[in-house]
Amino acid sequence: MVTKKVHLKGAEEALRLFGQNDHNLRSLEQNYGVQIFGRGDILSIRGSPGKVDKALVAIDEMREQIRENSSGDSSAVINGAASTGSAYMSNLGKAVRPRTAMQKEYVRAIDQNDMVIAIGPAGTGKTFLAVACALAALRDGRVTKIILTRPVVEAGEKLGFLPGDFYEKVNPYLRPLYDAFHTMLGPDKFRLYRDEETIEIAPLAYMRGRTLENAFIILDEGQNATAEQMKMLLTRMGEHSKIVVNGDVTQIDLNPKRTSGLIKLPDILKGVPGLEFIYFTAEDVVRHPLVKQILVAYDAWEKQQQPQQDRP
Repeated sequence: MVTKKVHLKGAEEALRLFGQNDHNLRSLEQNYGVQIFGRGDILSIRGSPGKVDKALVAIDEMREQIRENSSGDSSAVINGAASTGSAYMSNLGKAVRPRTAMQKEYVRAIDQNDMVIAIGPAGTGKTFLAVACALAALRDGRVTKIILTRPVVEAGEKLGFLPGDFYEKVNPYLRPLYDAFHTMLGPDKFRLYRDEETIEIAPLAYMRGRTLENAFIILDEGQNATAEQMKMLLTRMGEHSKIVVNGDVTQIDLNPKRTSGLIKLPDILKGVPGLEFIYFTAEDVVRHPLVKQILVAYDAWEKQQQPQQDRP
């Protein structure tokens, strides 16, 4: 059993959050199996770690909806919070949740399917939200292991020119995958999970010959996996496992680009039950506002270049 506290921003927020006669707090207790005590502008939530985290996610959503809706029935706030699709409560006590309509579809698809293929530009939250869903599945006991993998493909620099042994050479390629875990778990808990092999981060080539059971598998940078590598990974899937494949077909580092296994997946897997494709656009970018504009500018430029490239 754990107890966590939430400090609210004043009496008005507390009144709307608590509801009439603390109705919202009682509803939260019933929905999430926790005990909640409100005193002044402080909430104390007590229960098992997983249930407390879920309640904290709901409370964070309710607070955001209260900020966005200055008036209205507080019971509508709690009902709305239950359907927004948060994925995880981070190490810093912040709910990780989808911010666009397509991101909500992505989280829903991961929850309802054993395999999801997400295609779209950088900055759309593909990996970050997948990691959040994976940690939620681990927390709830639906899986016992998280595996993040990506192809090790040179993008301008050759592996042979990097110093060190093989692990030191591939580590820079895997390093971006650590960021989401550091944000959501904190570095200490992440190191513990990694040392226990509860979380595994490895090059795609290391997946060959394995059967991955009770695992949440995320393939990042899937556009750089060949068709053979893609087939190899997807057929590693064992009992009680999920696979999420992420990629951006506009940033293929393979030569020639047509060898990308991600490009071919929609045609190969069309109509296969139990999986879903999600397509992100520049509208789903949640990084710096300039990123969205840069993507739009590049897309327009590439369309202008296409006729010239097609000339004999």
